[in-house]
Amino acid sequence: MTIEQDEQTTTPASTSASASASASAVMVHTVVPTPVGDLTLVGSDGGLTGVYFTEHRHLPDPTGFGSRSRSGVGATDFAAVEQQLGEYFAGERRAFDLPLAPVGNDFRLRVWALLREIPYGETRSYGRLAGALGDVRLARAVGAANGLNPLSIVVPCHRVVGAGGSLVGYAGGLERKRFLLGLEAEQPSGPETGRLF
Repeated sequence: MTIEQDEQTTTPASTSASASASASAVMVHTVVPTPVGDLTLVGSDGGLTGVYFTEHRHLPDPTGFGSRSRSGVGATDFAAVEQQLGEYFAGERRAFDLPLAPVGNDFRLRVWALLREIPYGETRSYGRLAGALGDVRLARAVGAANGLNPLSIVVPCHRVVGAGGSLVGYAGGLERKRFLLGLEAEQPSGPETGRLF
């Protein structure tokens, strides 16, 4: 399948890391304060579908976020999401354990799954992720998919850097990316290989 073909196929995630979502799913949202500003959490009965910054680049149409809810819906528990985000920002959590339901085409879902494999306190280049997909020439497509990751922080697209470790593009802005990488660099993370800085 070529990227062009893949770009036309948008499907819900259906891996063990994420639950199914559909166009007819009930959607709800809430807004929670964090050290990087307010985050809009969006969920469906299948799981968390979005975590968006204020002034998020590539923000989907907010009218699709559904009604405001303090608790969530179905598999989405906004209290659990807020608790785990709090633990992450306090340096007490290195990975999120939440039902996820990102919606995207097959290629994007594969890229987002790779993002979840980047260990806390480490980074990967677009080229390295493309290589993991079997073709280093996909680096630009990986970058585009990374930029459209709907689950900021929870699916750690901030851990993807340019060649040579340069900080490039981030939906929440480079200052937030620098903050998140710095937060993770402050916590001991094991072997030095692949460290942030």
